[in-house]
This record gives sequence, C-alpha cells and structure tokens, in this order.
Amino acid sequence: MTVDGKKAVLGDRIDPANAVVEVDGVRLPLDPELRTWLVYKPTGVVSTMDDPQGRPVITDLVPKDPVTKPVGRLDLHSEGLMLLTNDGDLALRVTHPRYALEKIYQAMTTTVATPKHTAALLDGVNLDDGYARAKRARIVSTHGDRSVVEVVMTEGRKREVRRLLEAVGLEIDRLVRVSIGGITDRTLTAGSYRPLTIEEIRSIYEKANKSR
Repeated sequence: MTVDGKKAVLGDRIDPANAVVEVDGVRLPLDPELRTWLVYKPTGVVSTMDDPQGRPVITDLVPKDPVTKPVGRLDLHSEGLMLLTNDGDLALRVTHPRYALEKIYQAMTTTVATPKHTAALLDGVNLDDGYARAKRARIVSTHGDRSVVEVVMTEGRKREVRRLLEAVGLEIDRLVRVSIGGITDRTLTAGSYRPLTIEEIRSIYEKANKSR
C-alpha cells in the first residue's frame, strides 16, 4: 500500500479527502465527497448537463448534490448504461483511448446480420472523422428478418457505434450499451440509477492499469 506515492507504514494518518491511497497500484476511492452513479439512459434523453432545446438531460435522473458530470455519451436515440461522476481520475480512465476500457453494445437490426457483417466490423471502415473498428463482434441471435449484434468498442467518438454499424450495411432499430468496463446491471430500467460499489470502481482502475 502507498499513500501519495510513498510506502504506507502502520499508524500513518491520512486525509481521505486529499490523500491518494493505492493497493497494488490500484487507487482506493476514499474521499467521502466522491459520487459515481451507474445510470440507464432512456432514448430521448440528452447525454449532457443542459440542452439549449430544452430536452431532458441525463443529469435530471440523478441527485443534484454533489454535482456529477456524464462520462462519455450516448446519442439521443441510443439507450443503456452511462456513468455520472465528480471523480475526474475515474472519468479519465473510462474515456481516454490509452486505457482502452471496453464498452459493450447490443444493436437490434432490421437487417439480417451475417458473418460478412461481423467480419467488416472487425476489419473496420473509414468514417468521416477517421478509421473505426470493433474490438470484437458477434451475432447474438436472428429471428425472421431481425438480428441482435453485439459490438465491443474501446473508444467513443460521436455516434461511432451507430455509424460503424450503418457503414457495414446494418440498419439499426435499437442500440443499447450493456456494459462499461465489465460493469453491467440487468436490474436497472430506463431512467433508474444506483451508485457504483467500491469493488466496481477498483475494477475500472485495475483494467485501466493493465491497458497502459
């Protein structure tokens, strides 16, 4: 264990609001003022703190005190898991490409998905803001003329998943983020939230440290 980069000694006293305490290189979230919410964003809700058009925003769904900010985004028509936090270190590890934290999406398509589609997702395509590819992709199920396709991404450019799926020829009826860094919760319904556990926060730091 280290405190502010130095090896801890039995009997050391710390200020939990300011000290950086790490075990095996993984930070312990000790500051009592830190809040991190896992939220299920419904469709029609904007992933920002305010909206000039007056549409509902993601911060309407969680307590106002202390103020927390959305980590990353989901587009207006997408739904699923998002994090809101006032922990800047945690937000950095979730969003910065160098940490390559996996986010998993499931797309319900009105196109029958085939192995050619998943191969194209893995090969990647040139979008208008650069090259994009899935880390992993698989067909979960197909019923009639509809499929469910699961895509694993490690970055989050604007509408990247939706644009990537459309670029390989898949028409999307519904797009849901089901996991962030291995954190998932099938009990959350649209508009509901819960705090992340200390174990879940530690797991994000552990995964981020392994990716560096």
